[in-house]
Amino acid sequence: MSWQAYTDNLVATGKLDKAVLYSRAGDAVWASSNGLQLQPAEISEIARGFDNPTGLQSNGLHIAGQKFMLIRADDRSIYGRHDAEGVVCVRTKQTILIAHYPAGIVAGEATKIVEQLADYLISVQY
Repeated sequence: MSWQAYTDNLVATGKLDKAVLYSRAGDAVWASSNGLQLQPAEISEIARGFDNPTGLQSNGLHIAGQKFMLIRADDRSIYGRHDAEGVVCVRTKQTILIAHYPAGIVAGEATKIVEQLADYLISVQY
C-alpha cells in the first residue's frame, strides 16, 4: 500500500476530513489528503512536543495556521481542540500521523481511528 492510501483511508472513514503523514523527524511529507500541510514551524513544534510538551502546554499547537488548545500530550499522542474541531497527532517508529476532525464528530471516534492506524504501522516496524 502506498503512503497516500493511508491518509486517504483515514479520510474515507468519514470521521476525519484531512490527514497528513510526516517522517518521524517532521522534515518530510510522505502523504497528504485534502490538502492538509503544516508550516515547518508547526510540524517542528509537534515533533518536539512528543518528547517535551512544555511548549505545547503553554502555547497550544498549530495546524495549518489554526491554533488548537492542547488536550493531551505524551511520547506517543498529542490531541488538540479548537471549538468543536479537533486534531490527533500520533508518532510511530518512523512517522507522525496528523488528522483533523470537523465539528459534529465525537473526539473518541476520531482518535480511535488514528490510534489504530498507528498501532498497525508500529506492528509492521513503521
